[in-house]
Amino acid sequence: MRTTSAGILLYRVAPEGGVSALVAHMGGPFWARKDAAAWSIPKGEYDPEAESARDAAVREFREELGVEPPPLDEGELGTYAYASGKRVTVFIGDGAGFPASPFVSEEFGRFEMEWPPRSGRRKSFPEVDRAEWMPLDEARPRLVAGQRPALDDLALRIAEAR
Repeated sequence: MRTTSAGILLYRVAPEGGVSALVAHMGGPFWARKDAAAWSIPKGEYDPEAESARDAAVREFREELGVEPPPLDEGELGTYAYASGKRVTVFIGDGAGFPASPFVSEEFGRFEMEWPPRSGRRKSFPEVDRAEWMPLDEARPRLVAGQRPALDDLALRIAEAR
């Protein structure tokens, strides 16, 4: 069965025309010292038979960042396939005025894993350890590869709207 995820890509346009996106650094010990391809659109898995992609995107944003997203007036940007076959449906919203912190909820968006490896001990880690606004060109190499086309589509949509 193919894994399906949904997420929200917030953007903001600077007065001089530059576009930034809100991206989140993945939490946990594997990602702690990585930067390239270690960031993600706030997103998560869902069951399409039990929940809509839009509802899942809002829920995952809230769980991973601990805050409600702004309205998603602009709707769906597209669905993107990873090399693994996973598919991510991305919704966009204007994040003007939306701060990049304080994010990361201690109540939600956590996962458990054995750490250190082969120790027999389990530790809890946040799914996201920080979120930042980044210009699209800066965000591109930092995002996981399967999400990079969403930045290109976002830039195209904004250019067409101008």
